[in-house]
Amino acid sequence: MGTVSPERLKLLQVTREALALGIEQVRAGNRVSDVSWAVQRHVEKNSFYVVKDFVGHGIGSHLHEAPEVPNYKRGGRSPRLAVGMVIAIEPMVNMGSSDVVVQGDGWTVITKDRKDSAHFEHSVAVTNGDPLVLSSKIIEQKFF
Repeated sequence: MGTVSPERLKLLQVTREALALGIEQVRAGNRVSDVSWAVQRHVEKNSFYVVKDFVGHGIGSHLHEAPEVPNYKRGGRSPRLAVGMVIAIEPMVNMGSSDVVVQGDGWTVITKDRKDSAHFEHSVAVTNGDPLVLSSKIIEQKFF
């Protein structure tokens, strides 16, 4: 693989940290915008940009459901989080601008300015207490 540049390591670190900060906001009574703002604030404080074309989402009987969980704070009131809800939080963070382009295959996404990007994701359940990160529990049970 070679050596990873300090800038790329910082991008990865900030994206992971933004995910963790978003997860901390997954508490009954908080709003989706609390998650979104935690992600955006950390990313921008570190001079990176959140992708606005794609969002996290609710998970229920279908994989992608309401509510949308953007990586930035939108205007207006967002839904409140309630016990039993499961959401996917998935910060997508770019070194350059927030603009992305979907390639001709309809699946591959690249940054418009061709600069590096990072993306991490977890599925998180709202409980009566601390957030429950479901995706890490599944990985732990299956592989370790």
